Amino acid sequence: MSTLTASNTIAASNDWRTALRSVRRLLADASDTAQVFRIMRALNTKSNRAGYDRLLSTPEGGRLAYERVELAERLADRAYIDSLPAKSVGAAYRQFLGRTGFTANGLAEVSRSDDLVLDAAHPYAWFGRRTRDIHDIWHVLTGYRADDPLGEACLVAFSFAQTRGPGWALIAIGAAIKAWRTPGGKPAVRAILEGYRHGRRAAWLQGEDYELLLAEPLEHARARLRISPAHAYRAFTPIGL
Repeated sequence: MSTLTASNTIAASNDWRTALRSVRRLLADASDTAQVFRIMRALNTKSNRAGYDRLLSTPEGGRLAYERVELAERLADRAYIDSLPAKSVGAAYRQFLGRTGFTANGLAEVSRSDDLVLDAAHPYAWFGRRTRDIHDIWHVLTGYRADDPLGEACLVAFSFAQTRGPGWALIAIGAAIKAWRTPGGKPAVRAILEGYRHGRRAAWLQGEDYELLLAEPLEHARARLRISPAHAYRAFTPIGL
């Protein structure tokens, strides 16, 4: 894909028809992760651009943008992940990988299933890849489990508060409506709303240097980043959203 074509596609208007079709499929089958990336492509291109521009305004953002580290490659380096100190964010991420069986490369491959734009040699596309690749680290930081649909819904709401991407909002609203209609599901709605509030309260996580963050003690990082305990989520027994 040429740089010009990528730029035009990245700047495209929101595609709500595609997004709504994909969110219905996702709510019907929470394991259909490819639908998430279709929603992101349909609705979040402008928020990626805004996020990249915001990154450049931060003290370390210019360096991060200049170095343009591909975090999927870094996180797929098992020797690097194994070298991270005990009780660090990276150690918790290592445990996350062992528990879930997920890999950074696996998520990247799903995102590429029908999205050539995300791999484009373009700064906004790089920022989109970076947002994709830190998603599981956000699971670690927030305590929302990735192998639980409610945990994923709470992190989606947290992600909307952090990124202002309408794709995240659409998924979170869809999950909350489904929970509301499920007998006994109102506590799940409260947990999703708590995820949004915690995302609003937290520091801007997209601006972090993740190689430094992974080496930081987990509890210290949570305190520094103002990430509150997920009380409503922890108190709720998942109902299979």
